[in-house]
Amino acid sequence: MKGQILLNHFLFQNLQEKEMSFEQVFERILKFMKLNPRGNYRLMIGTDSQVHHDYTLFITGIVIQNEGKGAWACIRRVYVRRRMEHLHERISKETSLTEEIVALFTEDRKNNMIDIILPFIYQGATFSMEGHIDIGAGKRNKTRIYVEEMVARIESLGLEPKIKPNSFVASSYANRYTK
Repeated sequence: MKGQILLNHFLFQNLQEKEMSFEQVFERILKFMKLNPRGNYRLMIGTDSQVHHDYTLFITGIVIQNEGKGAWACIRRVYVRRRMEHLHERISKETSLTEEIVALFTEDRKNNMIDIILPFIYQGATFSMEGHIDIGAGKRNKTRIYVEEMVARIESLGLEPKIKPNSFVASSYANRYTK
């Protein structure tokens, strides 16, 4: 029961559906994967933020992609009722929100996803999980000093970390909804 209460405060949406629970999101992911169990699936989770006049908006994106054959995606909005202007604080919060969503993908849930493709791995079916971080290592990027710290956090969850320019769930998909 306690776990159910925790899950209910996570509400997700996309262009087709509003106020989805995590259970509904997970069902949509399984349904998408079952359409083509021989696919090459990447489950990607990432967060971006934008400081507004009197609040900071965080958007976490969840994307299940069948490489070359489409994707299903949704977002979660989180508002912080103040301007979070310190870059390290904001990037750390983005990573924390990504970690929260990743934690919902329990071993049982991951096994449910793997079970879909398992009969087809010898025909090339794959599944991976990635944590997309809206930071870059380039010399001009102000976030470069946080790369090692945030990458280590994502790796500790067992995910493959992706930073710019490969972190499109955070830097493009989620970013689109922060404005």
